[in-house]
Amino acid sequence: MSQELIKKVESKFLKETVPTFNVGDTVKVYVKVKEGEKERTQVFEGIVIAKKNGGLRESFVVRKISYGVGVEKSFMLHSPNVEKIEVIRKGKAKKAKLYYLRDKIGKLASHVKEKF
Repeated sequence: MSQELIKKVESKFLKETVPTFNVGDTVKVYVKVKEGEKERTQVFEGIVIAKKNGGLRESFVVRKISYGVGVEKSFMLHSPNVEKIEVIRKGKAKKAKLYYLRDKIGKLASHVKEKF
């Protein structure tokens, strides 16, 4: 009974259209950033290295190399702050989590084979 109630409440907050992407794909995430009264959109582009959970609590981690330093951000898929997600390139990953990219240096740190 309570599970049904939780699903009913959660269904109100689920986004209707979410692009399909997997671990290893290169994505652009458009995030709303509030600074005082102003609001702007910030774009974060990188490789999806992990996806977790499902439903309303579904999240994913995007990693990029910025000025030689690895930067990771985790996003809630159905968060109202995530405006849109664009899939730039499909990647071919053999593992569900690409945490091994954290140990790579240089070009190899952002290298995942492309899926055709």
